[in-house]
Amino acid sequence: MGANGKILVFVDLPGGELDETGRGLLSYGARLAGTLDASWGVAVAVTPDSAQLAAFGAYGTPYITCVEAAETLLDTPALLGRCLAGLARDEAATVIVLPHNDLGSTMAPVVAHELGAAIMTELVTVRPSPDGVRLSRRALGVRIAETRVWDGSCPLVATVPLRALSQVLLSTVRPSSPVVTGWHSGAPVSGALPTIIGRIPADPQTVDLTEAEVIFSAGKGCDPATFEQLKELCKLLNVSFGVTRPVYDLGWTGFERMVGQTGRTVTPRLYVALGISGSMHHVGGIKDSRRIVAVNSDAKAPVFPNADEGFVADLKEVLPCLLSRVKATIGGAP
Repeated sequence: MGANGKILVFVDLPGGELDETGRGLLSYGARLAGTLDASWGVAVAVTPDSAQLAAFGAYGTPYITCVEAAETLLDTPALLGRCLAGLARDEAATVIVLPHNDLGSTMAPVVAHELGAAIMTELVTVRPSPDGVRLSRRALGVRIAETRVWDGSCPLVATVPLRALSQVLLSTVRPSSPVVTGWHSGAPVSGALPTIIGRIPADPQTVDLTEAEVIFSAGKGCDPATFEQLKELCKLLNVSFGVTRPVYDLGWTGFERMVGQTGRTVTPRLYVALGISGSMHHVGGIKDSRRIVAVNSDAKAPVFPNADEGFVADLKEVLPCLLSRVKATIGGAP
């Protein structure tokens, strides 16, 4: 790609804060710039405050471009994508990087269409080669590795899966004081804009498990009583619940709650496995979780070597105790 190339990383700053995904994108942008021998910068839809600027600077962010009025477009990704494409065109960006979440995956094809760019979704690895840049992704879950070559003749739009983002600060990255500028599209964004009267946060009880932050899952070590206690605990803690294949086969919940390679492959920041032995198919579906905690009465259960923390205990004793403590903490009846 060469030193004349430019990478533009989009960070949406949910709630005005640089979250785990945002920090991962900054780390990814810095590494990608080194791999491709290119300059890089960040585009944001919300102007960061001084505290957030310091966090950007910790990752060596050279500049931040604030897309003016973009905050009103966060609920209309297609229109926001057109704005981002205009910014990328004005800055002569050759690579545009977005997270592979609901917002990023909706914007990416719009940006690619507007720029006449190549697109690679769920990008995992990037390697320069004599014939161009080799881009690899996983298809059909993680069963197939797909590699394409980008020759640089047109811009590239890429989405990066959240599981591939790391917040680790590289020792080679020097802290910076980002230059902040504003950008406004010269042409009005067409399309009917909705009037946002409020935002309803996602309900952990119904959100797609692939988007869940915290998941408590039940295995065949749960009986009907402990399963109901687990669901009550999840509601009190405002977290998502999942199940293994044997529990789904019992008909206790729908397929959308099943975790594993034959169900949902998940990447929460916390996964709690309750009464789950740890079959190969289930572990394969949770291995990219940030932290795994397991509770099982069998000290030799295969789940323990794959967990960050493990507790040998009986769920019939553990769950009532957890429920009692949670109710006491939130002011309910113990």
